[in-house]
Amino acid sequence: MSQRYIRALTAAGALPWMIPLVGDEPETMRGIYEALDGVFLPGGADIDPVNYGEERHARCDNSDLARDEVELMLVRWALVDQKPVLGVCRGLQLVNLAAGGTLYQDLSEQMPGAIKHDYFPFGGRYARDYLAHDVAVAERTKLAEIFGAGTLKVNSMHHQGVRKLGAELVASAVAPDGLVEGIESANGSYVVAVQWHPEVLVENDERTRKLFASFIEAAGDFRDQRAPLQNGEQMLAATR
Repeated sequence: MSQRYIRALTAAGALPWMIPLVGDEPETMRGIYEALDGVFLPGGADIDPVNYGEERHARCDNSDLARDEVELMLVRWALVDQKPVLGVCRGLQLVNLAAGGTLYQDLSEQMPGAIKHDYFPFGGRYARDYLAHDVAVAERTKLAEIFGAGTLKVNSMHHQGVRKLGAELVASAVAPDGLVEGIESANGSYVVAVQWHPEVLVENDERTRKLFASFIEAAGDFRDQRAPLQNGEQMLAATR
C-alpha cells in the first residue's frame, strides 16, 4: 500500500493502525475494530465480483478476497455504529458494496457513454496528480462543505465504479458521464468516500487537506462521545 495514504493521515493528526487480514478470526477483528476511532479505506486491487453476486468479467483485474472480507466487515460494523469512515477509490466501492450496492466491473465495456477514467500511472504515461476530468459536487453535502459545490477537477486512476448506489447513501459528486464519484451517508453520520485519489493532491491543495482533516475531526468527536459510556461501563464493572 502506498505510503502516501499514511502521510496524508498523519499530517492531519491521525495515528494510523494497519489492519491484518484475519477475517477468519472475527473476535480478533472485532477487538481491533473497537480500538479504532475511524475507518480509512485506501485504493488498491479490484474487488472480487463474488461480493455482489456476479460472474467475473474478462476485464476484471486481480483481486484479494481476504482483503475484501476484512474491509467489508469493518465498514458494515462502522455503518451500524456510525463510526466515521473515509474511503478513497477502491474505498468508495467498498462502502457502496457494504451498503448493498453493486459495481461496474469495467466502465469502458459495461457503462454506456463512459468517459476515460483509467489514467493509470503505469510506465510514467500519466502523473498521479494529473487532473483528468471534472466532477460536479452536489450542494448541501459534506463534500460541498469541504470543496464547495460545483465543478471540481480530479485525478482518475480506476476502471471500476458504482453501478447501483447502496441503501442510505447519497451521491455527493458525479462525473460528466454520470458516474458517481462521491458518496456519503444519508443519515448525517460521517461516511465520506471519493473515487479519485486525494492523497496525492494534499501538498498543493488546501481543500484536499481539509478532507483528511474533517475525517480526523469526526474520529476525534466519535472518541470523545463514547468515552463517557466506556468510563461508565468500567465503573459498573468495578462495583459488581
